[in-house]
Amino acid sequence: MVLAQLGESLVGALARMAKATVVDDKVVLDCLNDVSRALLQADVRFETVRAVQASIRSAVNLQSLAAGTDRRRAIKHAVVDELRRMLDPAAGSGKPPCFVPRKGRKPASVVMFVGLQGSGKTTTCVKYADYHRRTGFSPALVCADTFRAGALDQLRQNAAKAGIPFYGSYTESDPVRVAVEGVDRFRNDQAAEGCDLIVVDTSGRHSQEAALLEEMRQLAEATRPDLVVLVMDASIGQAAFHQALAFKQSVEVGAVIVTKMDGHAKGGGALSAVAATKSPVIFIGTGEHIADLEAFDARSFVSRLLGMGYLPGFMDKIEDAMTMPMPMPPDQGQGLEQLLHELTTVKGASFTFTLRALYSLFRLVQSTGPLRHLVSFLPAGLLGDKGKQEEEGQQAKIKRYMTMMDSMSAAELDGADPMKMMMTKQQQSRINRVARGSGRPVSQVVELLEEHKRMAKMLSKFAPAHVKRPNNKHIKRRFNTSC
Repeated sequence: MVLAQLGESLVGALARMAKATVVDDKVVLDCLNDVSRALLQADVRFETVRAVQASIRSAVNLQSLAAGTDRRRAIKHAVVDELRRMLDPAAGSGKPPCFVPRKGRKPASVVMFVGLQGSGKTTTCVKYADYHRRTGFSPALVCADTFRAGALDQLRQNAAKAGIPFYGSYTESDPVRVAVEGVDRFRNDQAAEGCDLIVVDTSGRHSQEAALLEEMRQLAEATRPDLVVLVMDASIGQAAFHQALAFKQSVEVGAVIVTKMDGHAKGGGALSAVAATKSPVIFIGTGEHIADLEAFDARSFVSRLLGMGYLPGFMDKIEDAMTMPMPMPPDQGQGLEQLLHELTTVKGASFTFTLRALYSLFRLVQSTGPLRHLVSFLPAGLLGDKGKQEEEGQQAKIKRYMTMMDSMSAAELDGADPMKMMMTKQQQSRINRVARGSGRPVSQVVELLEEHKRMAKMLSKFAPAHVKRPNNKHIKRRFNTSC
């Protein structure tokens, strides 16, 4: 999870508040100071922190709370709501979101990328195109960066790696002509008949470079993009506020992508600064690989940052894994579909989380690409101690558990209560058999069963029956027909 240090500081502030014997004004003030300190350390603008503190203070006026109100929960809800509002000030305003490409659109949608030099714009163009390719689009890339040496080769190599059509020119020095030729080619060429999204990469520029800003305006007028995306580097922190404003004054920026979120503690400052300009953040870069681009949603981001998990995002990851073109073992698909069904339709004591579903979940966590971030969508502690998620130890534990489950029978993997099935005196031979087959001591098999029981309990609370997702009905219908 990006911004892990900020998340730990915020979780610590809320935990200290929750442990207080009596929640009074002093406890609220101490909690607000801890939250403010954590935000300032993440390079959030002082003006933003002050506004967040004032909003939380007014929302948790202890004297105005009704008798019997859980003060700790009220404070936590106020902190979570204000953090979400800080990252997405336009949420709930009723304003339409930025332009969203549509599959199969003719003529193809054009998205132009602009940004500072060194912000990772060229790589992000490929990530953006590849993200949409994985969701069913037919994207194409156009290199209009004739200013930086090596830009054309970089985009060509990454496009070939992602399997995305590409256009650029080694001889033409006019970026406007290259952009127009590339857009026309993918819109009109018979070979690119199925193209429905064209991503145009432009030269990196500084907000004070008048010539490059004028070139950016000419490119926008010539290609008439449906969306202009500003790429910002998370390492600049709150300086992103002034840079984003400068770009918005030069060209109609419709959305922002914040890159390098995995390697800088100032990412929170960049996110909040960009949000203060009323520019919606649509993606964040979480790594160097092409697949390391994550759709940004303030509600999901804050919930995961505080270790609360986010069920809709977790379910989306599962469904994406089930619909990906790569082959999936039948037993893994069965386990994922059963887990998705339980999370969608069942709540409380009726919730069933089998060992086979746990095995499938572990397979997802081990997967490469964006699915390795799946663990951040789960509540803190579900797959690790206190949400720290130390990767090496966690992966070793997962491999150990999977080895033990490989030695189990189908009845044990699919049983509704494996603890009851294997922990009785009459069934002690089952545990001994699994321990011998996996080469592990009996104590570790018991540890696996206890871990499974704990996870099943947490997931049952994490899976409300009223959860709403855009494709919820489709999931239920697909599961029912397959059963």
